[in-house]
Amino acid sequence: MNYRTLGRSGVKISEVSLGAWLTYGSLVDQATAVETVRRALDLGINHIDTADYYGQGASESALGEILAGVRRSSYVLASKVFWPTGPGPNDRGLSRKHIHETIDASLRRLKTDYLDIMYCHRYDPEVPLEETVAAMEDLVARGKILYWGVSCWTAPQIARACRVATRYRPVVNQPPYNIFDRHIEHDVLDTCAAESLGVLVWSPLAQGVLTGKYLGATPANSRGAHERFGRLLEMYRGPHCTAVVAELVEIARHAGLTPGQVALGWCLRRAEVTSVIVGAASLSQIEENAKAAVLPDQVLAAVEQVVARAPMLDAV
Repeated sequence: MNYRTLGRSGVKISEVSLGAWLTYGSLVDQATAVETVRRALDLGINHIDTADYYGQGASESALGEILAGVRRSSYVLASKVFWPTGPGPNDRGLSRKHIHETIDASLRRLKTDYLDIMYCHRYDPEVPLEETVAAMEDLVARGKILYWGVSCWTAPQIARACRVATRYRPVVNQPPYNIFDRHIEHDVLDTCAAESLGVLVWSPLAQGVLTGKYLGATPANSRGAHERFGRLLEMYRGPHCTAVVAELVEIARHAGLTPGQVALGWCLRRAEVTSVIVGAASLSQIEENAKAAVLPDQVLAAVEQVVARAPMLDAV
């Protein structure tokens, strides 16, 4: 496993990170979750990403049980705040009140004293940015979080947050990025580089479509077969996307790689990208994805030719 420094911080993050959206506390049973998380750690993956909103806290609770007894300094743990976590008008957003209340709930569920990273899961236009930034800085000062970041913010929003911060600036951005969703190449990656933010990208496999497993019939028990979550894949399953995936499968076969490793390696070609966040519902998935690395020049050139013909979609 290779590691990259997270933005202006001194923290080293594995190039492949483990995400808990739609898996732990949700679609994956706890026994399998224990196996995959522990195996990820064994493989050198040191960053685990979740959110208070995932399963309405169930993801955090599942990880809290799994990580109990694991040396805390051996992994980098992240969660997020923004989406509703209760029925009340203040159980959401980026107000000082909700930020301070949700961190305590997250820490209880995760059975830890602090988070390494806490993200503002979206930008909140209803709360002054000064209030949000001050609340995040307070959490750092109090030792409840070590660093903070943003997710799915625009380049101007990221730049302004860096200007507003007076003590602890954000150190990381978490946007979507994959062969079909390349929007951050327009200005977000440049802004993150200019402001010295790390970039941890989600959906690098386009909900699993870039693994090639949906080229035929939808596999049973997969995300695509799920009545609710299968809708997340629909945008990627048109004929133009399918043609691109088929080409990538062939490139991977000739290179002795899996299509997923090719898709992840393509993301990692960018120096601005610190890590790719993957989900894992089985040992085989995490073992395959953990081998991802920057692609050889010849393979990358072939992929770039396919990407030039790929449709541009928006994961958000």
